Amino acid sequence: MEGDTFLWHSARGPVTFARHAGIMGIINITADSFFSASRVTDTGKVVERALQMVRDGADLIDLGAESSRPGSSPVSAETEMERLLPVLDALSKEEGCCPISVDTYHAKTAAAVLEHGATVINDISACSFDPELTDVLVQYKPAYVLMHCQGKPATMQDCPHYDNVTDEVAAFFARHMDRLVAAGLPEENIILDPGIGFGKKSGHNLALMAHPEAWAGLGRPSLMALSMKSVFQDVLGLPVDKRGQATQVATALTFEKGYLWHRVHDVASTRQTLDLCGAIPK
Repeated sequence: MEGDTFLWHSARGPVTFARHAGIMGIINITADSFFSASRVTDTGKVVERALQMVRDGADLIDLGAESSRPGSSPVSAETEMERLLPVLDALSKEEGCCPISVDTYHAKTAAAVLEHGATVINDISACSFDPELTDVLVQYKPAYVLMHCQGKPATMQDCPHYDNVTDEVAAFFARHMDRLVAAGLPEENIILDPGIGFGKKSGHNLALMAHPEAWAGLGRPSLMALSMKSVFQDVLGLPVDKRGQATQVATALTFEKGYLWHRVHDVASTRQTLDLCGAIPK
């Protein structure tokens, strides 16, 4: 699968990958994200890590300034901007850096980071936590990750329930794509993330990993974000710092299922995984 199989667009141009599948490298500018190795708070060190991820094969860098782990507490848009804007300004001066995605549901933060050079808004809420985000998306027309989440991070894992998780997530995508496109965000700017671990039990997560064809009729690429997540505790009994190998196996399997983008902590290993998958004849 080549980088133009499903073109993903933004007002800054297409968001593409060079080989087989796209990689979003995760950097958390927080002190409380669930995977401690992803946390970096010093601007200089964030820039160093981002540039290393590019050398390792990242197609996007995904910056987050608020933890959305189960049970987490929200932070203000002002706090997010204090953490994000110096990093974006520093990265804008670096030659050879790839496009930047920002993980936020705050309209004010989204507008600010897009003014400071971000290309993608990665939103866990489908604009439901801050409805004014829709207006920002329509104004700036970034690339946008439409993600499914049942509930809010503080309580989303308390009692998630679905009658048919793949059908319900597919219907969610169709409904919100229709809303966003009607508001003025081009359909080609949207990709779809089923939200592994966001209001889902283990069986829900595994079904979504296995069946992106449930929403393939919408004509948009899918993003898999399972790196180091609790599904590996549920299935294999692995603590957070022992989930790297399982993440790579699951990345290979979900690539074969049709996921074209992968949001991960370990870019170098994932690049090898996806390049090997892509080299094996179908």
